[in-house]
Amino acid sequence: MKTLLDNQMRFHQAAFNLQAYRQELLASNIANADTPHYKARDIDFRSALQNAIGKGGQSGVALDTTHQAHIAAGGSAGAGSFVKYRNEYQSAVDGNTVNMDVERAAFAENALRYEASVTFISGMIRSMNTALTGQ
Repeated sequence: MKTLLDNQMRFHQAAFNLQAYRQELLASNIANADTPHYKARDIDFRSALQNAIGKGGQSGVALDTTHQAHIAAGGSAGAGSFVKYRNEYQSAVDGNTVNMDVERAAFAENALRYEASVTFISGMIRSMNTALTGQ
């Protein structure tokens, strides 16, 4: 029973971390909508989640090091390796590839998925609590 609960929690922890990272990327795209030559980025969520789950006990986003003397945390590829540039739908004169309609829709969808995950986990914990207390 502990293993099943641990696996479910590990999956959702990885999904939460990746959704939070994706939200940061999308917010960065929106913030740089008027920056010349800025290229919109997004994460390949499915591949990143499969990688995080496939790592076994380790899930989430790996930490980056800024100096060679820093100790690497985890040692596996983080979510940053799954970041891709978004396809350009309409070319801009200044070279910016941010499409605000696409970014807003992706931002809202990601926020909705995050909220749904939180609701699902909350219900799972509530039902486990009910099973343990017998009420």
